[in-house]
Amino acid sequence: MTETPRPLAIRLEACAKTFPDGTRALDPMDLAVGAGETMVLLGPSGCGKTTVLRIVAGLALPDSGGRVLFDGQDVTPLPIEKRNVGMVFQSYALFPNMTVAENIGYGLRIRRAPVAALRARVSEMLAMMRIEPLADRRIEQLSGGQRQRVALARALAVRPRAILLDEPLTALDAKLRDTLRLEIDGLLRSLGITAIYVTHDQAEAMALGDRIVVMDRGRVAQVGTPREIYHRPANRFVAEFIGSLNRLTGAVQGGVFVCAAGTLPWQTGGPAVREILFRPERTHLIPPEGASLRGTVAAAFFLGDRTRLFVDVGEGQPVIVENGQRREFVHGEAVGLQVEPGDVFVL
Repeated sequence: MTETPRPLAIRLEACAKTFPDGTRALDPMDLAVGAGETMVLLGPSGCGKTTVLRIVAGLALPDSGGRVLFDGQDVTPLPIEKRNVGMVFQSYALFPNMTVAENIGYGLRIRRAPVAALRARVSEMLAMMRIEPLADRRIEQLSGGQRQRVALARALAVRPRAILLDEPLTALDAKLRDTLRLEIDGLLRSLGITAIYVTHDQAEAMALGDRIVVMDRGRVAQVGTPREIYHRPANRFVAEFIGSLNRLTGAVQGGVFVCAAGTLPWQTGGPAVREILFRPERTHLIPPEGASLRGTVAAAFFLGDRTRLFVDVGEGQPVIVENGQRREFVHGEAVGLQVEPGDVFVL
């Protein structure tokens, strides 16, 4: 078999998608994925992320004028079998009439790989995925996690220049998702392969993505690293979709932000600021005596490693606090809140 090809740089130019009934699934999109990069497409159901993946794969054509470029070459007219990309579907799409080894070797067989090379590559993939004992089993004999490993092995067996993954962990239970997420991350980084990964799970996106494309109703809402997306959201949709969010409403008066909960030092934004935002994990409990922000415990949920508090501050929604103190909280208990000015942002 040949050596693994160098990773692929992928670029979309003005790629839109309109279905025959007139439904616009994707507004014109420009997107560049670097060679060897893991790019995650993140967003709610129906936002267009799978449509993007299908256009990259060659399973769908963009509207007139859109182009897909691989290393600068226009591949828009080429079907998936001519693009040298691997694809892992949410449903796995494995062949039930074949064994695990036959599934893994399928792509090599249709490429007419020599028998000895095919067997060697299948053995290599079985070992890489740690599923050697499953080689002769039928697909219906496998667990969900085992099927996912077989699907990955089949996609990688043909040595693609890029791999496309469409919500590959959605059907699995939470503990197995965490395990396979770690395995997929290690695998992609060890191979150095270009990957585009579709998910609606923000934790998955944050863990796997070198960069994240947050999508909203067929449009790109923001592109950035996980830290940029989380700490510097471009708009309210991104801020609310990625993680939990606290908000206080009020006004700036004499260098402080005044709200129902109290006051917070404020030096930027001017008097037009009417709402401030901050994350629960950057909200700290302090004694209520002398605290500039105060409230009462509306609910407390013990989560083992922390307690999630909902603090009534006299607004329409409570302030959420992720607290590591090893004590119980009582409904109605007065608490003080501390938020550093640098952890507050305005949209």
